[in-house]
Amino acid sequence: MTTEQQKDKPTVVCVFCGSVAGNNPVHLEAARALAYEFHKNNVHLVYGGGTNGLMGELARTLVSLSGPQAVHGVIPRALIKVEDGYKNSAEPTPTESEAEEGKTQKGAGKAHERTLPSLMDKTTLLKETEYGITTIVPDMHTRKRLMATKVLEGGPGSGFVALAGGFGTIEEVMEMTTWNQLGIHKVGVVLLNINGYWDGLLQWVQNAVKEGFVSEANGKILVSVNDVNDVLPRLREYKASADRLQLNWGEE
Repeated sequence: MTTEQQKDKPTVVCVFCGSVAGNNPVHLEAARALAYEFHKNNVHLVYGGGTNGLMGELARTLVSLSGPQAVHGVIPRALIKVEDGYKNSAEPTPTESEAEEGKTQKGAGKAHERTLPSLMDKTTLLKETEYGITTIVPDMHTRKRLMATKVLEGGPGSGFVALAGGFGTIEEVMEMTTWNQLGIHKVGVVLLNINGYWDGLLQWVQNAVKEGFVSEANGKILVSVNDVNDVLPRLREYKASADRLQLNWGEE
């Protein structure tokens, strides 16, 4: 349920996508088009902090349109070394206030994730680059938890979207789908299925429902659209599955 305070906040959408451009230019075009839709609708982006491929295209385009405050990248420190866009950015020492903010980020995600609270103190911030504002975190689990926190703190229509990507993208999408099924969150998870990129995954979901491993209602947690213009409307109108587990994670 969206709180009164959240109604006054901008929509926050976490986008999972590839750190490379892929072989078909339609995916880069989709990333740019999605950035324009976010700009037109005052949507803030949270993403994995990459500076190359679809990640970099999405972030740079939205920053050019809406400014750096509209984009928040979250990247593990180890991956900074392979990102060309950060080579000229000096990583600051964590401030006391940033360390305190980091401590509060353990409010979203699974309680049994093996991310020690002390590691959150090691987050640092790169401010206002061409890729927006970037938080550097110690590990992958912290990255996902922080991105989820930002989404769940957002205004109406906040949620998760996937463009084309590889192993990391599908892992993140399926984890957010699982979190929805488990009752950890209740926001939409949308696949932007350009050129049928996600058809194989959608077929797998249908087969899992047919074979009885996923209920019919939960089979609809993952939403597919073929057009960039349909992404935000589907997030806004998203209705949680009636069959999702009503568990008390103490974090919603």
